[in-house]
Parts: sequence; structure tokens; C-alpha cells
Amino acid sequence: MRRALITLLLPGVLLAGCGGDPESAPPPGPAETTGSPVAAPTRYDEYVALGDSYTAAPLVPPTDTSNACLRSGVNYPALVAQGMPGTALTDVSCSGAATENMTTPQRGMTGAVPPQFDALRHGTDLVTIGLGGNDGGLFGSVLGGCTKLASSDPTGSPCTRRFEGRTEATLDRIRSNLADIVAGVRERSPKARVLLVGYPQIVPESGSCDDLPLAEGDYAFAREVNEDLNDAVQEAARDTDAEYVDVWGPSEGHDICGDEPWINGRVTSADRALAYHPLAVEQQAVAELLLDVLR
Repeated sequence: MRRALITLLLPGVLLAGCGGDPESAPPPGPAETTGSPVAAPTRYDEYVALGDSYTAAPLVPPTDTSNACLRSGVNYPALVAQGMPGTALTDVSCSGAATENMTTPQRGMTGAVPPQFDALRHGTDLVTIGLGGNDGGLFGSVLGGCTKLASSDPTGSPCTRRFEGRTEATLDRIRSNLADIVAGVRERSPKARVLLVGYPQIVPESGSCDDLPLAEGDYAFAREVNEDLNDAVQEAARDTDAEYVDVWGPSEGHDICGDEPWINGRVTSADRALAYHPLAVEQQAVAELLLDVLR
């Protein structure tokens, strides 16, 4: 499968780990502890959620807008914790986070978000990781240009011509970086159960739509990039014996162009979701997948 820099073609907004501008990100809000679940799997005492904006779910209400992490109060970590009575959740997922921000601050003009690994403790016994899409500036600096390129050749494949065959090394680094993160988690929290959460299907397998404004010939390339990123996450889990949570399969038919999308389209809605980011229904689905694994 062709390797390519990631999926989502957004103008000025990072796709997978995005949602706020990392150049102005202040520290994230306090850890959240939730309870009153509907169904209870095995209890974990200390759950830490690491991730980018596909974990933070920016602008899915209610969203903490006090900082650029834009973390939703009903993102999948919060919903998982609600399903496990007595589990204390520390959610440090942050829009714009890359794998390097596990051990280095996510710096901005007005402050910095502490390294996400700072949340890990020796007693942490559950860790979920949803990362990779922002490494190398993939979403913002590379495929952000694909929608702009579309206007230059709307019936052609300008993005494919520019990026095809140039990104294999980036995907390899993502896989390696995720493997290093798993090792770092196990070093800091040796008792933790570690789960790598995959990415959903964002680009349709066939067809096109106004909510994803690409040149006609670029949909196949964008789809392949989307899948390649998810494959990198799955391969990292296999390489490290971490558990992989498959979101790709269950999200089939729920891409941006689907009849029942799990991903918001090109228009940001302050009371729904950031452009090209998960909707509430996607976060609920991912939470259910995780709870099924943890039961």
C-alpha cells in the first residue's frame, strides 16, 4: 500500500491531532474524574488518555475553550471512564499534539502545554494512545494544501501529483515513534494496560462530496493516505505487543461523505465539531469499542 502523508486536506486546520493552533496552546485543563456508568467492565484505578484532536474531539459540546487543547467533556476517554465506576481519568489529549509532545512541551506563543507523559504515574494501570497524524506537520503543512490545489485542476489530481511517492519515510517514522511511546509508557507505568487507538475512515472508498472539496482525481490518493496512517498505528501495536483498537473497520460507511458521517466536513460548527474532526457519534462509537475490549 502506498505510503503518503496524511489524510485530511484541510485549509489551515490540522486533521488528526489538530483543532487548536499549537503555536498558542496554553496548558491543558485539570484531570477529569467521571463515574456513574451504564455498564461496568473491569475496574481500573488510574486511567491516562494520551492523544491528539481525534482523542480530544474539539468543539464537541461541552468543550473546554479555556485553552487551545479544546478537549471535549464527552470525548471517548471521558465516556470510557463513565463506563468504569471508580476509575480516575487523567485526560491530557490535546489538539495539535504530535508524538514528540509526549516528552516535550507543546509550545505556543502565550505558553506551553506540559509533556503528556507528565500525567503518567507508577500506579497508572490503563493508558490509551491516539496519536500519529500530526507528526512531521502532516495534516497542517502538507495536506492542508490539497484543497487549495483542487481549484487549480478540479477534474484532475494535483495533490496526487505533488505528494505521491514522497511520504513513505514519514509513515515509517510515525510507526517508530509510536513504538517508542509505548516503550516510554511501560517504563513510567509498568503495570499499565496499553492500547493504541486507530483512526477512522475519513475519506470515502468511492465517490465525492462537497463536504470534502478535493479534486476529482485526488480522492483515491487521500483515501490511501488515510488508510496508510491507520496501518502505521496497527503496525506499531504489533511491533510492541500493545493492544490495537480497530476504529477503521467499524467506521466503514461513516466517512465525511457517508449518509451517517462520524466526521465533520469542511465547515466548523461551534456547537458540533471542528472541521474535518470527529463528531459526538464517533466518540461514542470509539468509547464502546474500548469498553468492549476492557470488559
